Amino acid sequence: MPASLNTTAESVFTVPDALLKGQMMTKVSEKKRKRVSFRLDPDAGSILYKSSKSGVVSLETVKEIRSGSGARYYREQFGLPEESEQRWLTLIYILDGAYKTLHMLADTRDAFIMWEAAIRKLVAVRQGLMTGLGNVDVRETIWTRQYWKGADGNGDRKLSLGEVERLCWRLNARFSKPELMAMFHDADPKNQGYLDFAGFQSFVRSLKRRPEIEQVYKDISDRNGGKFDFSTFEVFMKNTQHSTLAQDELKAMFAKYSSPKPEVSRAASPSAGSAPLISTPVAPESTSAAAGALQPPKVEVATPLVLTFEGFSSFLLSTDNAAFSEKDRGVWQDMTRPVSEYYVSSSHNTYLVGHQLIGVSTIEGYIRALLHSCRSVELDIYDGEVEPVVFHGKTFTSSVSVRDVCNAIAKYAFVTSPYPVLISAEIHCGIQQQDVLVNIMVEVFGEALIRAPVEGRPKLSALPSPEVLKGKVMLKAKNLYVVAQLEALHIKSPTATPPAQPVVLEAETSDESDDEDESNTQKISGEVKHGLQELKEKWRRVRGTSSTDLSTKKPKEKLKMSFNLASLLVYTVGVKCHGLGTEHGYAPEHIFSLSESKANKLLKGGTMRDMIKHTKDHMVRIYPKGTRVNSTNYEPHRFWAAGAQVVAINWQTFDLGYTMNQAMFQRNGRAGFVLKPDALRGKDELLSKSSNHIFEVTIISAHQLPRLKDSTGHEVVEKSIVDPLVEVTLHIPDWTHPPFALKTGLTSPTPPDSAVSPSSPRTVKVRTRAVRNNGFNPVWRETLEIPFDVIGGKEMQDLVFVQFSILEDDYDDEDDEPIAVYCTPLSCLEKGYRHLPLHDAQLSQYLFSTLFVQTQIRDMN
Repeated sequence: MPASLNTTAESVFTVPDALLKGQMMTKVSEKKRKRVSFRLDPDAGSILYKSSKSGVVSLETVKEIRSGSGARYYREQFGLPEESEQRWLTLIYILDGAYKTLHMLADTRDAFIMWEAAIRKLVAVRQGLMTGLGNVDVRETIWTRQYWKGADGNGDRKLSLGEVERLCWRLNARFSKPELMAMFHDADPKNQGYLDFAGFQSFVRSLKRRPEIEQVYKDISDRNGGKFDFSTFEVFMKNTQHSTLAQDELKAMFAKYSSPKPEVSRAASPSAGSAPLISTPVAPESTSAAAGALQPPKVEVATPLVLTFEGFSSFLLSTDNAAFSEKDRGVWQDMTRPVSEYYVSSSHNTYLVGHQLIGVSTIEGYIRALLHSCRSVELDIYDGEVEPVVFHGKTFTSSVSVRDVCNAIAKYAFVTSPYPVLISAEIHCGIQQQDVLVNIMVEVFGEALIRAPVEGRPKLSALPSPEVLKGKVMLKAKNLYVVAQLEALHIKSPTATPPAQPVVLEAETSDESDDEDESNTQKISGEVKHGLQELKEKWRRVRGTSSTDLSTKKPKEKLKMSFNLASLLVYTVGVKCHGLGTEHGYAPEHIFSLSESKANKLLKGGTMRDMIKHTKDHMVRIYPKGTRVNSTNYEPHRFWAAGAQVVAINWQTFDLGYTMNQAMFQRNGRAGFVLKPDALRGKDELLSKSSNHIFEVTIISAHQLPRLKDSTGHEVVEKSIVDPLVEVTLHIPDWTHPPFALKTGLTSPTPPDSAVSPSSPRTVKVRTRAVRNNGFNPVWRETLEIPFDVIGGKEMQDLVFVQFSILEDDYDDEDDEPIAVYCTPLSCLEKGYRHLPLHDAQLSQYLFSTLFVQTQIRDMN
C-alpha cells in the first residue's frame, strides 16, 4: 500500500489555503506564455484554471508529474532560461483519449514547493486507489466529499429535494418521484425539508445498499444453520472461492473481518478447525466476604468470532479477495532462465505519439512505455546535421535527437522494472554518424550498456537470463557482416563456408522493411495511397524537387557499418529471416524481425511447431504491418502462442491489442518479462495434448458506472441515464481445433467474429440483457457460458484473454466506446465471487466503479 494511504482519510484533503483560493502562475506552451489563476479543489480532485478550451485537469487522469530537471526537455524546447527550472511543474494527463501536457511556472520557489507537494500527495492517493480495490475508508471519504460538494451547488450545506434529485441523475440512478421522496424523508427524520451532511450520509447509505450481496450472505448462512462462523468461512473459501490458503492463513483472514458473537456462554477449549477465539478476562463469583479481600486469578473465557454481513461485504471488496490472482505479488517467476524463454513487453515506433506517416516524434513515447514496464523500445536512426536523429523514414513525421531519446531511456529505464531494456534500432546513417551514435550511447548509458569487441568473442551456447542482465541496456540492430554470412549460407548450401571478414563491413541498406511483404504496399487502400501521393508531391515542391527528378535518382548505395557499432551488438544481433531450422545457421544471439504479414504467412504454411522450436533458444521480434498507418494493433496472443517473445505494439493507440498487452504484462510484478508456458519452452510432448473447457460466469451486478465525459473532461449529465448490458469475450489463440460444440440446453455463444485459421485468433462473445435506466446499481443475475479449448496444458490458459465490457444497449462497435472494461489473462482471474475493478478505454481505473461476478472453469474432457 502506498505510503500516502497510511494516514487518516481526512488528511488526504489538507492543502494550504492559498491553493484553495487560487494563485497566479504562468501557463507555458509552445506558442505563448500566459498569466493564469490556478486553483486546487481537493474535494473534487481537480486543478482549475481559466481557459477557452477546458480549464480543468482531473487528478485521476494525471499519469506523471515532472519538475526541475525532469521537465528540462520542455523548458529547453520552449526556450526558457535555466533559472526557471526550479519553479517549473509539468503534468502529463489524458483528456478525450489523448495525452496532454500542462506546464506551470510558479512566481517563487516557495509557491512551487507548495503546489508540487499538494499535487503529488493528492495524485499519489488516487493512483494508489486505482491499482485495484481495498482501502475502503479513504475511498469512501473521497466519494462522500466529492459528491457532497458537487450536490451542494450554492454552498449552504443544505441539500434540497431538487439537489438530491440532480445528484441521483449524476450518479446514473433513476427513481420515481414517490421512491425518491420516501428515501429523502427517511434521511430527514427531523422534517427539516433539507438534508444536512449527516442526512446526506444517511441517504447515501440507503442509496448504496447491496441487496444482491445480502442474498449471497443469506444463502451461505442458511446452508449452515443461519451462522457464519469460521467453519462456514473455510468451506466457502475452499469450495466457492477455490482458495489454496492453509487453515492458519484462513483463520488470520477470518479474524481480520469478523467480530465477537454477542451473548455467548463460556466456550470449551477449541478443537482443530473450530472458530478463532478472543479472550475476555472474567472474575469468578466470591464465596465469602473474606474472599473479596483477596484478588483471585482471572479466568479467560473464549468468545467465538462470527462474520457479520458488514464484515462479509468488506471482505468481498478487499484486496484479500482481489480478482487478479497476482495482485501485489511482486516478481515471483524464475528469472534465471535464458531470455529467449520469456515474453518481453515491447513497443513499435516508440518515438511516435500518433499517425505513422505524419505524426510527431518525441521522447514522450519512450517515457510512457518505460513507466509501464515496457522492456523493448524502437529507434529509427538517420543522419542529422551534427548528431543522428530519430524519425519514421519515407514519411513526414518530425524528428527528435538520438541524444534526447537516450537521455530519456537512461532516466526512466529502471524506474518500474530492474530488468534489461532492449533498444531495437533501424540504423540508416553513415559511418561517421554511426560512430557518433556509439559515442552518445556509451556516454549516456555508461556501464549499463552491453558491448564487447568484435574480434575474439567466445561462442555463445545460450542467451543470458533477465537476472544476469539486470540494469543493462542492449542494442539490437542488423549486423551487416553477419547478414552477409547467412546470405551466403542461404544461397549456396547449408554447409557453405562463410566468406572471410572484410576490412570494412558493407551491405545493402537494411531495415525492417526487408521482411515486410511486397504486397503490403499494394494492400494500402486507394484513398490512403492517393493521400500519400499528394503529401509527397507537396513535400517535393517545398524542397524544389519533382517526381521527374526522383525518377532519375542514383541507385541505392551500399551502406557501410562501423566496427564500433558492431561492438554494441552482443546478445541481440539482428539478422534476416531465411526460414526456420538449424540448417540456416542461426546462433543463439541472432534475432530477426518479422512483420505481422510475414509472420502470418509463415504460420499459415504450417510452421507453428517450427517457430515454437526456434524460439526456445532464439529471439524473434514481430511488428505491425506497414498498412496500419493509423497506428492500430494486431492481437498479440496469436504470436505469443507461436513462441515469439518480442511482439511489438503501437502504444499510442488504446485498442484491443494494447489492452491485451497491458493485461499480460501486469503479471510477474510488472517486470516486463513473463515466463512462457512449459509447452513453448521445450516440453514438446505437451503440444500433443488438448483439453476442452467451459468458462462460466454469473454477471450479478455493477456499482456506480461512470458518466460519459465530453472532449473537455466534463461529465455529460444532460443525456438520459444509461441502459447497460455486459458483454463477455474470450480471445482464444490459434490452436489447431475450433471451439468444441456445447451440449443442447446450454447457452450458445455468438459465433466467432472471423473464420478459424492458423493466422487469425478466435473471438467468442456472449451478452446479458440490458437493464433499463440504471447506471448506478444495475442487477442482472445472468449466467453465461463460453466454450474454449487449450492445447499444450493448463499453463496455456495464460494466452486466453477474457474481457468484460459494459456497453450501452445501442452500442455501435465502430463509433462508440464502452462504458467500462476489464481484461485479464484467463489464468489470472480468480474463481468465485469477485468485484472486478473497471477501467476506461485508456485503461485508467475508475475510483468507484465495479462489476460483481461469480466465475468458474469447468473441465469437459
